[in-house]
Amino acid sequence: MQFGRYFEEFEVGAVYRHWPGKTVTEYDDHLFCLLTMNHHPLHLDAHYAEQASQFRRNVVVGNYIYSLLLGMSVPDVSGRAIANLEVESLRHVAPTFHGDTIYGETTVLDKRESGSKPDRGVVSVQTRGFNQDGTLVCVFKRRVMVPKREYVMANTPDGVDPDRPSFPRPLTD
Repeated sequence: MQFGRYFEEFEVGAVYRHWPGKTVTEYDDHLFCLLTMNHHPLHLDAHYAEQASQFRRNVVVGNYIYSLLLGMSVPDVSGRAIANLEVESLRHVAPTFHGDTIYGETTVLDKRESGSKPDRGVVSVQTRGFNQDGTLVCVFKRRVMVPKREYVMANTPDGVDPDRPSFPRPLTD
């Protein structure tokens, strides 16, 4: 199974659909809020949300949805990344609620070779997240620095992909 791509493998206009999706639970939302110290009652207090929110229920914190989509995209986009350079834009388009399932897809917008290092390039992508109804909930653009295959293979023993460790053989009796 492929994990990430080399620079040469990205094609402008390609769309990668990330699988599987993730159903967001109340636990996921509350844990993320507590870990990141976001204690807004809209996310944590059902009674407050019922009275104060236009949606009459808790809304999942947007940065969790962004983080979820970013993570979903790693096997297709940044699994071989040297660095995540920039998040150019991030928009939360529609709310997400406990029980919603999030699906993501990433489109390659642009790619260019590095101007200072010949062994790498920069890829610009846009990731979009949808709920189970197909409603767009989150969209962001980012730039990722990835290695070129020829340089990686030229600098590894026997041209073996360094991202695929070899596991020791089990001992036999």
